[in-house]
Formats: sequence, structure tokens, C-alpha cells
Amino acid sequence: MPKNIFIGSIAEGYDTSSSDMSSPAVLEPTVRFLAEAAGEGAALEFGIGTGRVALPLSARGIEVQGIDISADMIRQLRSKPGSESIVTATGDFATATMPRKFSLVYLVFNVISNLTTQQEQVECLRNAARHLDRGGCVVVELWIPDLRRFPPGAIAIPFDVSASHVAFDVLDIANQTGTSHHYFIDRHRVATFDTPYRYVWPSELDLMAQLAGLTLAERWSDWDRSPFTGESRKHVSVYRWPA
Repeated sequence: MPKNIFIGSIAEGYDTSSSDMSSPAVLEPTVRFLAEAAGEGAALEFGIGTGRVALPLSARGIEVQGIDISADMIRQLRSKPGSESIVTATGDFATATMPRKFSLVYLVFNVISNLTTQQEQVECLRNAARHLDRGGCVVVELWIPDLRRFPPGAIAIPFDVSASHVAFDVLDIANQTGTSHHYFIDRHRVATFDTPYRYVWPSELDLMAQLAGLTLAERWSDWDRSPFTGESRKHVSVYRWPA
């Protein structure tokens, strides 16, 4: 089972530390895309966390359930209006199950990368497929590391530098693993948070999906359905379960 790092103060401050992901510009196209994917059916979120996506999706009339390894993150979700409509389970979303089927299973904000071995990631997609109604789909949002910014001899890639937050990735390219190091600065106090991950190339994710019986139906550069190109820094991929 993956290590649960989203505990205590990390869970309590999660929404604040990732507030940019809750802006209307980010959230509205995400929720619209997922609502269309769910159609008239129900949706299951792997890594539901504090409900950033699940709550507005539920507010659109979609039945939403979720799995998360962190009881503390789910506790934050439960403190918010509308959470009473969402059924949750605490567990590893690579193996934990819900007692029903869904038209949509979705994994957003690179959450599949929190599984730090290839085998766990394969099992995650198999678990997603097990939860699907016939003709249902799995939607995955996942970043693409810009290795062109990581020349030989480089130690780290910074991805945010401001007066209140400094963050950088340290990569092990041979094993496709890394750690995001965050330093949150409040005057003379500094809080740290390290997130280990395993990154997955789009073609590798497609093969994992095939092993789970899923077929790639769509791939976009973002939730607004902008075209996926060689310059895209992330992708939103839709995998279909046979009808």
C-alpha cells in the first residue's frame, strides 16, 4: 500500500496550498468535461481528497462517490456544504472497491502518480475497469515531465518560485520516479512538504489501460479539449470499457 502523506496539518492546509487548482478557470472546464463523460450515470473519483472536483460535480446533479487513502483529507471534505451527498471509502484506490458500478471513474491532478510503482499503477487501472458499467469510461489527468529542462548534471527542476512558495522536482530518470519538494514561507517560518511520485508517459499509460481491457477513446491537452501535441505539458485521456 502507498504511504499516506496527506495527514494532519498537510490535509488541513491542502486547499490553501493548492488554491490555484480551485480557480474557476481551472475547475469549470474540468467539471464540465467530467459531467459530460458521466452522462446520466454515476461517477467514482480515485483520490477524492478534500472534494475539490467531487463537490461541484455533485452540485451539477451527478451522483459522486470517492476513495481516498487519507481519512484526514476525507474529514476536510466532510466539513464542506454538499458533502452529505457523497459516499466515500478510505483505502488504497489501486485495490479498494465500492459495491456498485459507475459510468465514469476519474483520476485528476496527477493522482495516479502517487502510486510509486508501475505494478500499482497497472492495478489501479484494473480496479477502475472493475468499477465500470458496460460502455463506461476512465478519465485520467496527468502531467508530462519536461525532460528538456533537465540536462545532464542538473540536480532539480524548479516549478514555482515566489515569496511564499519555492518548489522543485528531483528526478530519477532511470526509474521514472521523483520527489516534489515544497517550501512554504511565512515571514521567518518555513514549512516543508515532500511528495514522492512515479511519472508515466502517455504511451505507457495506454498500454496499462490495454492490460485492464480499456481502449483509448480521446486524448486532449487540457479539459477545454485543446489538441494534444508534442508541446503539451499534460494530457487528459479518456479510456473506454467495451459496451
